[in-house]
Amino acid sequence: MTIEAKKKLKINYRMEPGCLGPTGDTLIEQFCQFAQKKMDKVDSDFITWVIEPRFDKSLPEVQYSINGKQLKAHMVKRYLAFFKQDMDEFEDHFNEELMHHIEEYLERS
Repeated sequence: MTIEAKKKLKINYRMEPGCLGPTGDTLIEQFCQFAQKKMDKVDSDFITWVIEPRFDKSLPEVQYSINGKQLKAHMVKRYLAFFKQDMDEFEDHFNEELMHHIEEYLERS
């Protein structure tokens, strides 16, 4: 079931440059573009992904929203449950996907 864009869960994931190793600060922006293309295909019927560098440490690493309104964890759990997704399993899968994309990107660089 695909839902309209304004009702999709938007996940802003801010990547730490250090996750790409000692030269991560020079690679992070390109990596985020690479990862964005990959993640756009993951659960795209109900998720909108935004993968970006985390240069501002005052911003959270992960932020959830719908139609511009930030959501707390209990609301995200309810949203994901509607799509038969457990939040912990969903986040584990997401982190595994990102780790795979990091490995793939570093092998290509």
